[in-house]
Amino acid sequence: MNADLCLEFANTRYWRGQETPTETLKEPSDLSAWLKAPKPPIQKEFEQALALRETIHRLFDAVAQGKTPAGRDFEELNAALANAPARTALKREKDGYDWDLDLRTGTALALLAPVLWSAGDLLASAKLAKVRRCANPECLYLFLDESRAGKRRWCTMSSCGNRAKAKRHYHKSKQA
Repeated sequence: MNADLCLEFANTRYWRGQETPTETLKEPSDLSAWLKAPKPPIQKEFEQALALRETIHRLFDAVAQGKTPAGRDFEELNAALANAPARTALKREKDGYDWDLDLRTGTALALLAPVLWSAGDLLASAKLAKVRRCANPECLYLFLDESRAGKRRWCTMSSCGNRAKAKRHYHKSKQA
């Protein structure tokens, strides 16, 4: 399972530092496409999934800032985990193995089980110390810093990193 799947889900809403963040999950069919589910969830499940995404974002955003996550968010994640299907069987994949989850019969919230498992696993692992938030105040994207030095600041160099470099260069040349 992808260790940062929960962060990928949290980042389905991005540019969170802007007045109007970019939303990729605009309707139930967007969620079913992200989940690779055969059918869109009902509206209530879709809204619950978005609320759960925001809970996950708040938890890991607090961690990335060196703060203790809010108890309410931790309780909401635990409640969702308690209602998620258990990890009971593995299946063979093209590149290895993964947890078996029936995509045909599950509700949208049940289909989010791998995201919930990922969040729980990440919170309980040493990798938690590697959760970062992009230093661009308009971006605030969450990621795992797997760099050798452990000092990565940007979601990607091709996006926010280059913007920061260009901004610094512009201000230096303007002062000169």
